[in-house]
Amino acid sequence: MTQPPEITYSDELLADDTVHRRYSDGRSEWRSRGGDGRIHWRDDRGDSGTDERLGRDLVKRVHADGRVGYGRDIGYGRTVWGQGRYVLVNRSSFPGRVGVVLGALGLGAGIAAAHYAPEFLSDDEEEELRRQAAERARSGGDGGGDGGSGGDGDFDDGDDRDDHRGDDGFDADGFGSAGDGADGGDPLDDGWDGDDFG
Repeated sequence: MTQPPEITYSDELLADDTVHRRYSDGRSEWRSRGGDGRIHWRDDRGDSGTDERLGRDLVKRVHADGRVGYGRDIGYGRTVWGQGRYVLVNRSSFPGRVGVVLGALGLGAGIAAAHYAPEFLSDDEEEELRRQAAERARSGGDGGGDGGSGGDGDFDDGDDRDDHRGDDGFDADGFGSAGDGADGGDPLDDGWDGDDFG
């Protein structure tokens, strides 16, 4: 099986509480959190749009021209976009020796079709994921040890992996790295965490 190409990135928090993201392929993106719960972004190539967390590990990216794509967080600061088109890897999450160790372990390898995001979700499926997330938030989060999902309702997001993965890496307000598991507490308490939606 051919592994998807990796694109790494790092984030820098700016004085105006926006984030400047730099990608290894030369792109730059400026990101800000909207009152609507989405991350609003614009890049140096004239594109813009929003990223929205759906459920436990999906991210929906909507471009200004109406294009929609989905990514699936697979942990350790990695998000697989589409059907394995590429993997975004957050280098900001693992500075220093930890990053070297994780890189040596080859965490980019071993991405399987079960990690792929769906190509399409209906409006009803998206709304069900939003409802489940709101229900988890009302009940005090994911609950720790068993993932605390309280069941995934009737919607099957195609993820056949075991949902017993504990901490999903999201900070208390539901933002941040979808499962990068490295951010822990936010020492700056700046409202940004990890990669803020892959």
